[in-house]
Amino acid sequence: MKKQIKRLSPHQNGKVFGVLMAVATLPIFLPMILMMNLAGPSVGPDGNTVGFPTFVFFIFPLLYLIFGYISVVIGCFFYNILNRFIGGFEFLVEEVH
Repeated sequence: MKKQIKRLSPHQNGKVFGVLMAVATLPIFLPMILMMNLAGPSVGPDGNTVGFPTFVFFIFPLLYLIFGYISVVIGCFFYNILNRFIGGFEFLVEEVH
């Protein structure tokens, strides 16, 4: 039996995708923090040592959450508008006993 998705909830889908994006970045950024801290400080143009700003890696998951949420909300908004003219996602379902 064919089914069609008529509407996507922008807020709910945005929340889920934003959190998934933030959590998915942690396995990437945690080893990067460790490598940057083990590399030691570098020397700036004035000859002073400059350490890597570790706080940047804690900001990235938050940015991924925010921009992931915004992009999915915009995508759902356009899907809900275009759905009326071109139809929605279609999928087949089957009763299993």
